[in-house]
Amino acid sequence: MTHEIETQWMGKMQFNALVNGHTVVMDAPERLGGEDNGPIPKPFVLSALSGCTGMDVIAILKKANKQVKDFNMKVTGEISKQAPIEYTAMHIVYEFVGDNDVKQSALNAVMDSQEKYCGISHMLKKIIPITWNVTFNGQLIFTNKKETILS
Repeated sequence: MTHEIETQWMGKMQFNALVNGHTVVMDAPERLGGEDNGPIPKPFVLSALSGCTGMDVIAILKKANKQVKDFNMKVTGEISKQAPIEYTAMHIVYEFVGDNDVKQSALNAVMDSQEKYCGISHMLKKIIPITWNVTFNGQLIFTNKKETILS
């Protein structure tokens, strides 16, 4: 099995990618010759990571018949200072809101995603460190950070 996308140059710095029948617009800001009609490409890596692990977490919770009231993630990518500009580390903050009886299930779902299921995370961990925190109702309940990687 393979995944394939098509990307077409639309002029100046804009590219449109056709992904599973959906058009994704990428562009550069005006100061770099674009028209700012879409995000620059690099943050899509962060989006792919959050989407992959987020879908895992929700699927795991559904399978366990557990429900949270709200679930959000923030993904930060530390960028190198010299070319080629690349991510050197990533950090995910998982934010859950719900009844306390699902707190452990939410944490378990994150751990399963990070340790077993999320292919994007698994792939990226081969080249850069990925750390994460889990909060539940605003309280930190887990971190895998051994040291501060991101400021």
